[in-house]
Amino acid sequence: MFTQPSSLIKKILIGNRSWEWVPILVARVSLGLFFSVSGYNKLFDSEKHADLVNLMSEIGMPFHKFMALVLASVEFFGGLLLIMGLLSTLAAIILSIVMIVAIATVEIEHAIPKGIGPLDWMSWFLYLPQVLYIILFIWLITTGPGRFSLDHLIADKLGLNRTDK
Repeated sequence: MFTQPSSLIKKILIGNRSWEWVPILVARVSLGLFFSVSGYNKLFDSEKHADLVNLMSEIGMPFHKFMALVLASVEFFGGLLLIMGLLSTLAAIILSIVMIVAIATVEIEHAIPKGIGPLDWMSWFLYLPQVLYIILFIWLITTGPGRFSLDHLIADKLGLNRTDK
């Protein structure tokens, strides 16, 4: 029936990789901004820092004052690295671990209602913003930070972006 698929049908079915850099850039910078601002507030806003220390104490985190400082620093500097596209994969991995810990220690206990069925539980779980952040981090880890990143520039200088083998 179809001998040569039209360009439109091809784009509908398999997308257009030439514009892939746009969502990668938007996702990386948006996540970076979110985490850097969140970390900044936890580091430099005394009320928000105190709230974080109290939360860590409530959940039984050992060395809760120190761990609050570590968490805020990881968010702030990890976010800045994502914005610049520098060591993006490492930042995404570390921030994913932070999100997994947040889900395991706080969100499942406090955000998901108790006594619900497995499908409802999954619905609540997938509604957690941390789950979406992890999905986006996995996507960024697998696609790379995109061509508008310092990682890409460094890879160019090292000859790692060449397609010839």
